[in-house]
Amino acid sequence: MSDLPAVLATWFANRGWAPRRHQLEMLDQARAGRHALLVAATGAGKTLAGFLPTLTELITTPTDGLHTLYVSPLKALAVDVQRNLLTPIAEMGLDIRVETRTGDTPSDRKARQRARPPQILLTTPESLSLLLSYPDSFTMFAGLKTIIVDEVHAFATGKRGDLLALSMARLQRIAPGMRRVALSATVADPDGYRAWLVPDGDIDTVALVEGEPGAAPIVDILLPEGRVPWSGHSGRYAAEQVMAEIETHKTTIVFCNTRSLAELIFQDLWKVNAMNLPIGVHHGSLAREARRKVEGAMAAGRLRALVATSSLDLGVDWGDVDCVIQMGAPKGASRLLQRIGRANHRLDDPSEAIVVPGNRFEYLEARAALDAVEAGELDNEPFRAGALDVLAQHVMACACAAPFREDELLDEVRSALPYSALTDTAFARVLGFIRDGGYALKAYDRFKRLTQDSDGIWRVSHPRFVQQHRMNAGIIVEATMLTVRFKNGRKLGKVEEGFAATLSHGDTFFFAGLSLEVEKIDTEDLIVRATTRPARIPTYGGARMPISTNLAGRVRGFLASPEQWHRFPGDVREWLEMQAFRSALPRPDQLLVETFPREGRHYMVAYSFEGWNAHQSLGMLVTRRMESQGLKPLGFVASDYAIGTYSLEPVRDPARLFSPDILEHEFVDWVRQSHLLKRAFREVAVIGGLVERQHPGKRKTGKQVTFSTDLIYDVLSKYEPDHLLLGAAWADARAKMTDVGRLADLLDRAAATMVHVAADRVTPLAVPVLTLIGRERVATGLADDALLAEAETLATEAMRRD
Repeated sequence: MSDLPAVLATWFANRGWAPRRHQLEMLDQARAGRHALLVAATGAGKTLAGFLPTLTELITTPTDGLHTLYVSPLKALAVDVQRNLLTPIAEMGLDIRVETRTGDTPSDRKARQRARPPQILLTTPESLSLLLSYPDSFTMFAGLKTIIVDEVHAFATGKRGDLLALSMARLQRIAPGMRRVALSATVADPDGYRAWLVPDGDIDTVALVEGEPGAAPIVDILLPEGRVPWSGHSGRYAAEQVMAEIETHKTTIVFCNTRSLAELIFQDLWKVNAMNLPIGVHHGSLAREARRKVEGAMAAGRLRALVATSSLDLGVDWGDVDCVIQMGAPKGASRLLQRIGRANHRLDDPSEAIVVPGNRFEYLEARAALDAVEAGELDNEPFRAGALDVLAQHVMACACAAPFREDELLDEVRSALPYSALTDTAFARVLGFIRDGGYALKAYDRFKRLTQDSDGIWRVSHPRFVQQHRMNAGIIVEATMLTVRFKNGRKLGKVEEGFAATLSHGDTFFFAGLSLEVEKIDTEDLIVRATTRPARIPTYGGARMPISTNLAGRVRGFLASPEQWHRFPGDVREWLEMQAFRSALPRPDQLLVETFPREGRHYMVAYSFEGWNAHQSLGMLVTRRMESQGLKPLGFVASDYAIGTYSLEPVRDPARLFSPDILEHEFVDWVRQSHLLKRAFREVAVIGGLVERQHPGKRKTGKQVTFSTDLIYDVLSKYEPDHLLLGAAWADARAKMTDVGRLADLLDRAAATMVHVAADRVTPLAVPVLTLIGRERVATGLADDALLAEAETLATEAMRRD
C-alpha cells in the first residue's frame, strides 16, 4: 500500500481491500516504462490493474489532456468500464474525466472530445481508427501516455486486430513514449500476444504479469429427466430445468451460440416461467436503446435472468450474477471459461456454471470442455499475416488526416506485427489500388481516391473521399439489415435483409422477446405491431462457431477410450458400447466412414470431427465427386462431428471420394461457381473502401451494395484476375468460410487412416447425423414431433443387437 498515493491507499483501506500482487506488479512495470501483458482470471481485478498506473500518475501529476486510451472489443464493455471507473474516481474526489466513444456516441460529444478530450477515453478499434482519420488527431494524441487493450484474445488474431495493430503503430508515431498494455483471462500463447502487442514484435520489451489462479469453477452438465437426446443442438428440451435453476439463483445469464437461438430460448423460458420472474434478452441485433435498457436492469439487479449471445461474453461485471448456463455445446474451452467468468466475478469464490448439451455428441463435447477447463488447457487461435483490405482502409484513414510519404508510412506499417513481412511490392499494390482502383477500374473517377504529387507526397484526391471514408470505415461487415420498428418510430433492432425478404404483410416473428406482426416492409424498415399470435424465429447468416481443434481431439479420445466411459450417463455409455459391437469406434488418428442402405437409399457417414464450416465445404465437394462418379447423390448434411451423404447408388470405395486433389479441382470450381467468393469479395470491397455502404444523406440498400460488388467482381474476374481484392477475397473464402486448413489436414490423412465399415443398417453413431436429414424434410411447425418420431425409429433400428 505504501507504493500507492495516499488517496488511493485510503480508498482501498476504506473498502477493506488490499491491492493484489499482480495489480502492484502492473504499477511497477509502468514505473519502469515497460509494456505489459496481464493474464489473470476473471474476478482478479484485471481492469483495475490496467488502470492503476493511470490513476496513480493522474493523482501525482495531473494533466488536462488525453492520458490513457482504453480499447475494448465491445461497446457494452466500454460503457461498463466507464461505470465501474467513475465510482472510485467519485469516491476519491478526483478531478479526472472518463468518457466513452463508440458508434453510439452522439455526434456533438464526438466533436467536443476531439477538441477537449477527457483524461481517459474508452473506445473500440473502429472508433479509434476514425479518430485517427482527423487532422487534429496529431494534437489530440500528442500527450498520450498509455493504451490499454482489454480482452485482447477476442480480436488480436482477426481483422479487427489488424486494424488495431495499425492504429497503435500510428499512435506510437504521434506519441513515441506511449506504453502499451493488454489484458485477458484466456490466453493460450502469451508470447504470441506479447509480440503482437508491441512495436516490431519485440517481446523482450513486454513484461508478462500473471495473476493468482483463483478458486476453481464449479461446472456441471445438466442431464434431462429422461435420456440424453439423439438429436438437436440447442438444449431446448431442458427449458423447465433451466427455469428451475433461475428460480433458485439470484441472477442467471443463459448463453446461446446464435442470435436466433437466444430469441427461441427466451420464448421457451417465458412459457414455463410460472413465477413470472423478470427475464431479458440481449444480442447484437437489438437496438442500442433496447440493449442499454437491459444492461441497466442487470446492473441494478432488476432481472433474474438474461438470455444472451457472445454480445456479453466479455468483461462486463455484474456482481450479482451467481450462475451461468450454456445452452448447447460451448465449442471451445476458452469460450466456456470466458462465459463461466461472468458468474460471481470474484476471484476467491468459485463461479457456478451449467452446460446443457443438445445431443449425445454434444454431451461428449461438453465433458471434453469441462476436462479442458479443469486442466487449464485453452484453445489457441493462430496469428496470421495482416489482411490487405484492412491495410487499404488504414492507409486511407492516414491520408484523410494528413498527406504522407510512401517510405515513411511503410516503415510505420511494418512496425505492426501482422504487417512486419509486408514487401515493398505489396505495399505499392495497395497504394495503386487506392489511387485508381486497379488496371480494370482506372477509367472511373469514383475509384481515384489518392493522388501522388511530383515530389512523391500522397494526398486525398478530393474532399468528398474524406467524408466517404469516415461514413464507411469499419471492419465488421454484417449482412444488410432492415430496422424493425413500430409505427410510432420506436426501434427494436435489426434483422437481416435475407430473412425480411421471406416475410409478407401479416406474417409473424419473434424478436426482442416479443411476437411481432408485419404491417409494412419498405426499403430500410420493417414496420411491425405487437401480437399474441404464434411466430417464427429470425434467421441470421454467417459461419457458425465450429468446435475447436482442441475439443475435437478430446472427443476423438473419448471414443477410443472405453476405460473413461464409466464417467458418462448410462444411455451415452450404452450408445458407444453398441457402436463398438455393431460397427467400430475410430482411434484419434483414424477416419471412420460407414456406409449402409435404408428405405431405398444409400447412406455414407464420415466421422471427421473438423467442425461445421469444414464439413459444409466437404459435403459440397464430396457430392460433386459422387455426381461425376455416377453415384447419383441426393444431398448431404453436416454437423460439427460428421458429414452424411445420401444417394441412389451405393458408395463402395469411399477413399476415392476423399483424396487430397479434391482441393485442387472440385474446390476451386465450387468456390468460383458458388456465392462464397462473391460474398467474400463484397466484404473486402467494403472494408477496402472500393464500395461504400453509405452516402451523405442516404444509405445504400443491401441489394444495391450487392449489385455494385457483383458487377465489379465480374469485371475484375474477366479483366484483372490478379487484382488485390480478388486475392483478399480468396484468402477470406478459404480461411474463414470454409475452414480450409482443417479440410486439407483431414484429406491429407484420409487415405492412410480410413476405416470403412459397410453396415447392413443404420449404426448408433449415425443416428444424430441422419436426424439432420429428417429436419430438412419436415415442414416448420410439425418439426419437433416428427423429428422425435424419426429419431426414435432410427434409434430402435441402430440399437438392436441382431
